[in-house]
Amino acid sequence: MVDSILSFTNLSKTISTVANRTLFAQMSGTVPSGEKIVFVGPSGQGKSTLLRILGLLDEADSGELVLLGKPLQQWDPQAWRMNVCYVSQTPVMLEGSIEDNLRTVSRLHHTEYDPSYAAHLMSSVGLGDMGLSKEASTLSGGEKQRVALVRSLLLRPKLLLLDEITSSLDDVSKYAVEHLITDINRQEGTGYVWISHDREQAARIGERVWSLSNGTVSEGGIACL
Repeated sequence: MVDSILSFTNLSKTISTVANRTLFAQMSGTVPSGEKIVFVGPSGQGKSTLLRILGLLDEADSGELVLLGKPLQQWDPQAWRMNVCYVSQTPVMLEGSIEDNLRTVSRLHHTEYDPSYAAHLMSSVGLGDMGLSKEASTLSGGEKQRVALVRSLLLRPKLLLLDEITSSLDDVSKYAVEHLITDINRQEGTGYVWISHDREQAARIGERVWSLSNGTVSEGGIACL
């Protein structure tokens, strides 16, 4: 039996609009250890909101979360976020240089910053020639996406929640990111749930498929979209 990294049970979420809209209700699912899950479905159905809830960046109206066998109530939020990292499609760069941004995770979580690993990750996503002293605010959208990914990977999390993180990248950079993440999955067992609207990408990066539509998440088999 495959151990579970993260599970959610009976999650419900309603958003406030002109008329309150239920994104999903009584939704349950499990992320097995080391699993490569591609998350598909129409836009606006709540995929990003679900990932943000799993990363403790948003709150469900009701439901239970369990990480590594312990319910959410037994976790310090900071410890949870060290194990589960959400990377947004539109990442926010903090004030200062690229290196300031990369060092932030060490300052926040009181871990040692590893400059050699940071350099390896930056090179792996095609930013090896970029000076770390460059102001992060001046980066392009695609560069910010990759720096944000590196920033999260420096924590060596057990699970990555990836929200269309290659949407602003050219093909070369996109393939580099895919290779890095699947390589980390293979070498370190880091699982991921990756939202993608690119059917070819989904077939490359996924082993299992989640589909969210009409408030229900369903789990498919091997990714062969």
